[in-house]
Amino acid sequence: MTLFLVLISIALLVLLIVWAKLNPFLSFMISAIAAGLMLGLPADQVAKSIQKGMGALLGDLVIVIVTGAMLGKLVAESGAAQRIAGFLMRFFGEKYITWAMAFTGLIVGIPLFYNVGFVLLVPLAFTVSYQYRLPAVYVGMPLLAALSVTHGFLPPHPSPAALVAQFGANMGLTLLYGFIIAIPTIIIAGPLFAPFLKGIHSQPLKTFQVDPKPESELPGIGNSLFTALLPVLLLIGTTILSFSIPKEDPLSPLVTFIADPGIVMLVSLFYATFSLGLKRNQTMTQLMEVYTAATKDISMILLIVAGAGALKQIFTDTGVSQTIADGLKTWEMHPLLLAWLITSVIRVCVGSATVAGLTTAGIIAPLVTTMNVDPNLLVLSIGAGSLMFSHFNDGGFWMYKEFFNVSIKDTIKSWSLMETIVAVAGLVGVLILDLFI
Repeated sequence: MTLFLVLISIALLVLLIVWAKLNPFLSFMISAIAAGLMLGLPADQVAKSIQKGMGALLGDLVIVIVTGAMLGKLVAESGAAQRIAGFLMRFFGEKYITWAMAFTGLIVGIPLFYNVGFVLLVPLAFTVSYQYRLPAVYVGMPLLAALSVTHGFLPPHPSPAALVAQFGANMGLTLLYGFIIAIPTIIIAGPLFAPFLKGIHSQPLKTFQVDPKPESELPGIGNSLFTALLPVLLLIGTTILSFSIPKEDPLSPLVTFIADPGIVMLVSLFYATFSLGLKRNQTMTQLMEVYTAATKDISMILLIVAGAGALKQIFTDTGVSQTIADGLKTWEMHPLLLAWLITSVIRVCVGSATVAGLTTAGIIAPLVTTMNVDPNLLVLSIGAGSLMFSHFNDGGFWMYKEFFNVSIKDTIKSWSLMETIVAVAGLVGVLILDLFI
C-alpha cells in the first residue's frame, strides 16, 4: 500500500506538469502536500516537512548553483569557454568531441560535487555546440554521464564515501574498482549513446549563448583553463591537505572551511572577476550586469530543485524509504543484485541518489558479515543503483531540462535513459568484477 501511494503521488506530479501544464514548482507543492496526507503524516507536520526539505536542499545548493551560473556566464562572455572549446576541438577533432567531453567530465568530476560540475561544465558543452553547430544534447550527454558516474561510484563523493565507512570497505580499493567499472560505463552511456540523441531539439539557456569573438579578443588558454578549473584545483588541494593534516592541527578547521563547495565557488568567482574581468579592462558595473543576467535565468531552476527537496522530505519523514527497503530485503537473490535493486527502487520513488544509497546502507550494513560479499563491490553496486531512472522527483532531472531547455518527453528519452544505462551498466560491471575477486 505504501508503494502504491508513492506511485499515486508521483503520477499526480506527472499529470499536473504534463497534462494540466502547471508550473513544476507549484506541481511539486501540490504533490508533496497530497503525498504527506495520503501517507499518514499529521496535517500540522506537512508544511514543516516541506519547509525543511526545501531549506535543506537549497541550503546545500543555492550558493553553488548561483555562483556556478555567474562563473559560467563570465567564462562564456569573456571568450574563455570559446578558447577552451577551440583547444579541445583541435586536440580531439570534431569527430571525437564526445570523447573529449566524457574525458573532461571524468577528470573534473572526481573531486567536484555533481551540481558544481554541472553548472561549471555545461556552459563549455554549449559553447562547443554553438561554435561548431553540433546538437547540444549530443555534445553534453557524455559530459553529464561522466559526472553522474563519478558522483555515484567514486569517493570522495558523499554517498560512496559514507558507504565505504558503513561497510568497513577500503577507500583505495573502492576507488580502484570504481575506476575499472566507471570507464566502460561512461563510454557506453556517453560517446556510444550520444549519437542516438542527435535528433533531440534543444535551445539552451540564453545566458550561455555568446556570439563568437575574434581570436585576438580571447583570453589566453592558460588563463582560461586555470580560471575555469580553479574550483577543481582548490577541491583537489584541500582534499589532499585534509588527509595529510591531523584533525587536531590548528589549520584543520581552515582547510575544512576552504574545502566547502560554496566557499570554493565564491573564491573561484572572485578570482574570475579579476582574471577574466577587471584584468581585461572590464568595469565592475559591467561584470555585475553579467552576474545579474546569469541569476535571472536560474531562478526557476532553484524553485524547481526546492520543490523536489520538499517531496523528498515528505517521503523521508513518512518512512517510505525504510518501508520499501524492509519489504525487499527478504528477497532471495545475489547480495550485490539485491543491494542494487533496493537502492534502485528507493531512488525511483524518492528521487535522491544520496538518500537511496544511504537508506540501503542502513538495511544492508548489519547483513554484510553474513553475505559473503566484497564490501568494496557492495559500495559500487549501491552506487550504481542510486543512479537508476532519474525522473520528476529528482532535482537533477529539472536542472538538465531547464539548462538544456528540452521538452519533458525528450528529457526522459535522453537524461532519464542515460541514467538508467549508467545504473544497469554499472551493475553488470560489478557482477563481472565479482567473478574475478
